[in-house]
Amino acid sequence: MRLDQSHIDRYKTLDFYARQVVEGFITGRHKSPFHGFSVEFSDYRQYNPGESIRNIDYRLYGRTDRLYVKQFEEETNLRCQIFIDKTESMLFPLEGQGDIDHPNKLTFAVYAAAVLIELLHRQRDAFGLTLLGRDVPTSEIHTPESDIFFTPCRSNSVHQHHLLGLLDSLIQPVEMSAVRQDPPLSLARALHLTAEQLHRRSLVVIFTDAFVRPDEQEPLLDALRHLRHNKHEVILFHTYDLAREVNLHFDARPHLFIDLESRRQLRLQPNEVADAYRRQMEHLFSTLRQRAMQYRIDYVPVDIAQGFHQVLLPFLLKRSKNH
Repeated sequence: MRLDQSHIDRYKTLDFYARQVVEGFITGRHKSPFHGFSVEFSDYRQYNPGESIRNIDYRLYGRTDRLYVKQFEEETNLRCQIFIDKTESMLFPLEGQGDIDHPNKLTFAVYAAAVLIELLHRQRDAFGLTLLGRDVPTSEIHTPESDIFFTPCRSNSVHQHHLLGLLDSLIQPVEMSAVRQDPPLSLARALHLTAEQLHRRSLVVIFTDAFVRPDEQEPLLDALRHLRHNKHEVILFHTYDLAREVNLHFDARPHLFIDLESRRQLRLQPNEVADAYRRQMEHLFSTLRQRAMQYRIDYVPVDIAQGFHQVLLPFLLKRSKNH
């Protein structure tokens, strides 16, 4: 197994909580939209004759001469769908594939997903996995698109080991000569399909570099809005290499740039195009941040050069129960 379990085990003492109301299936620790009689006081409602008198607030009756029943917010197990963009741009830098100490974007996503699955399983929460890429396994949910894999949320150990095996296979060395030349399914389309497959209010965690063509930016933002419109909580891990992919920091000499998805090649002097390139990237990033704020999406910028633990640990501490 290529996944190093010791890096996953470092987070076993932490918790991972939903921030907004979620819809679960057994009593647990996350706030549910359904009212029960457990855990945390929520509100009062008028007593209806014939129902149990156990939750009547007699102190309030003494003040108002009316019977009111205490309502409580139950806490419920979470359904979390983890979405990983594994298109070839996520392989940058190639030397970081499988290297947790100096990860590429896909390796960061795989290890972060493995940590979340470990925490969710320990909390008895349900978790599922969606993969977007050219060579994904056969989906457990039938979809006409061959480039998307979707498994529904489950909480058992067999499901956990199955998903960890899938994640493990994602960080194997890649032979670029074997990559298909036809473009994969669009990121926006894959997110729309994920939104349609989630029939209950869930937490959706997305790992992507969001590297799309200018004409694909608005469809991507619309797909994120689709998830929020369906009342899912969304966490967006936006992965990139700040120095090279965003700021185009390279030596002042000709370089050969290769598109990992189309294999197209371009030789140029980085300093001749750096200003225009940075403006375009800043526009993409600022738009994504602004829309995430507008849609109330938890936007997590991930400069992979910072290192895996330096990014994930502060995020998990922020998402703890005492946030």
